[in-house]
Amino acid sequence: MSRSPNRTLIALAGLFLAVAPAAAERLNIGRAATPDEIRGWDIDVRPDGQGLPVGKGTAALGETIFQERCASCHGEFGEGAGRWPELAGGAGTIKSDSPVKTVGSYWPYVSTVFDFIHRAMPFGAAQTLTPDETYSVTAYLLYLNDILKDQNFEVNEKNLATIRLPNEKNFFMDDRETAEKEFWNAKPCMKDCLPKEAAITSRARALDVTPEKASEAAKPSAPVQ
Repeated sequence: MSRSPNRTLIALAGLFLAVAPAAAERLNIGRAATPDEIRGWDIDVRPDGQGLPVGKGTAALGETIFQERCASCHGEFGEGAGRWPELAGGAGTIKSDSPVKTVGSYWPYVSTVFDFIHRAMPFGAAQTLTPDETYSVTAYLLYLNDILKDQNFEVNEKNLATIRLPNEKNFFMDDRETAEKEFWNAKPCMKDCLPKEAAITSRARALDVTPEKASEAAKPSAPVQ
């Protein structure tokens, strides 16, 4: 049985025209997120403090919360329990062979500390801390790392971004687009690029790195003399 190519094209065109109006309509899968739902997801905090919720806390208050909710993994003084992350100490180790990356020795911004605690901690019970509790735990970590000297100093949404961490200056924007622009945009050589004629300097067979054939590999090795 033969088929006409024209009849096939006409049939496909008719199918497309029938499907097109349906595709243009809503599929009625799910619904648009409500403003309250979007606010629930929009919890990121920037280094300049944008996104911080209204709240306050002190290291003195944070110590109690930390012991109850955090110390089982991070230790009573942020030293890390078992193989859980250390949060305090490590000053002066970043340039060593074994850097200890803690809030005080490595992290660049206090906002990152707040954001991570608020977003993901305590482990297994993320986002159960109130803003005040999060400010207090953040203040306690700063106190453990000698960033805050007064355990009763109040940290809030207005002053958190003004607190500086020691390693902030060692983080910088990726400047490869400008710093290495000439290098990356250099026109590649496509002809007569070698300073002299190419020459074979060694052979893999002579270095004995060429894979053996299957038949040769099956042979037993010579005994060690």
